[in-house]
Amino acid sequence: MITTKEFDEIRPYEPEEMEQAFNDLIHDRQFSLVMKSFVPWLPKSVRNGVLKLAFKGVKTPLDFQLRLMKPIVQYIIHKHTDGTSFDDSALKSNYNSTLRYTFVSNHRDIVLDSAFLDLLLIKAGHPTTVEIGIGDNLLIYPWIKRLVRMNKAFTVRRGLSPKETLRSSQLMSRYIHYAVTTKKENIWISQREGRAKDSNDRTQDSVLKMLALGGSLKELNIVPLTISYEFDPCDYLKAQELQERRDNPAFKKSRQDDLDNMKTGIFGYKGRVHYHCAAPVNQWIDELSELPRTEFYSALAHRMDKDIHRGYQLFPCNYIALDDLNGTKEFAAHYTDADRQRFETYLSGQLAKISIPNKDEAFLRECMLNMYANPLRNKLAAE
Repeated sequence: MITTKEFDEIRPYEPEEMEQAFNDLIHDRQFSLVMKSFVPWLPKSVRNGVLKLAFKGVKTPLDFQLRLMKPIVQYIIHKHTDGTSFDDSALKSNYNSTLRYTFVSNHRDIVLDSAFLDLLLIKAGHPTTVEIGIGDNLLIYPWIKRLVRMNKAFTVRRGLSPKETLRSSQLMSRYIHYAVTTKKENIWISQREGRAKDSNDRTQDSVLKMLALGGSLKELNIVPLTISYEFDPCDYLKAQELQERRDNPAFKKSRQDDLDNMKTGIFGYKGRVHYHCAAPVNQWIDELSELPRTEFYSALAHRMDKDIHRGYQLFPCNYIALDDLNGTKEFAAHYTDADRQRFETYLSGQLAKISIPNKDEAFLRECMLNMYANPLRNKLAAE
């Protein structure tokens, strides 16, 4: 018997908790300092007054998203992208307004993957947004944890012992099933733990096994979701990490590194951004159900990857990167000389941001080219 109380340690806030959470948030000293950094000319009392006015009438986490987060995400799209697009035709073909989905996607940005999806779902006429899993390694301050719980996030615990990991996974899976079937919420979850540093996106079997711990996969209505960025603002940070791991196998990112990635991902230039939904995988689950369990999850992950790879929207930089790596002009019909010059200028600018000992320019450049070539490689293989 599932009770909501069993999820208290990980779940988002309930509607009746929102007002207290908001009051705690605006009286948090560190949150006040963050807000001051955005509008240093405004006294604290005025800043809090504006926030209170914006919060008036907010009763639920969805209200919070629509009232406070939607304008922020719209601003980020306007300021830091060349526009977003959304293809949910595979969902609309058999549309049911009471159906909720578990979106399993490739992972491009710690914060914006789900934030953009929220806005796109609402604009496309879907009745609600998504709840998301966010690693507790990112919840380094109480105000961050409070804010994400107000924003429909549930906590994914990291760095546990094997026994604790199993218990945590079971709890999270039960919560996801409860959210989709009882709360009637959509879920967004990454296809793997952490982002693929080389954009070679692959679904981990362990993610699907976790989702199955809480009940039938079919009741989750799993949708393979493809996220395509023309330019990844964190590409140079990923390349830098790849060299640091190459030079020092014991290298580990710090909490500050995670915050730097979050900030760069939000405020960096992304070019065009596209989201593509494949059809839910329920039919495949039936087709693959005769396989031994050890093979089932790998087969399902492989099928999902093919749909995710087919869903990439490709840009000139993807074709240029693969041609550069191969030393050919095989894909020259997909870009112009101006496209090539623009991409070269972009790469040079990103590489210039890397400042580490023994900076290996050739290695770093190759890493970044692979990030842009791999979506094309994978789409060609899937098709």
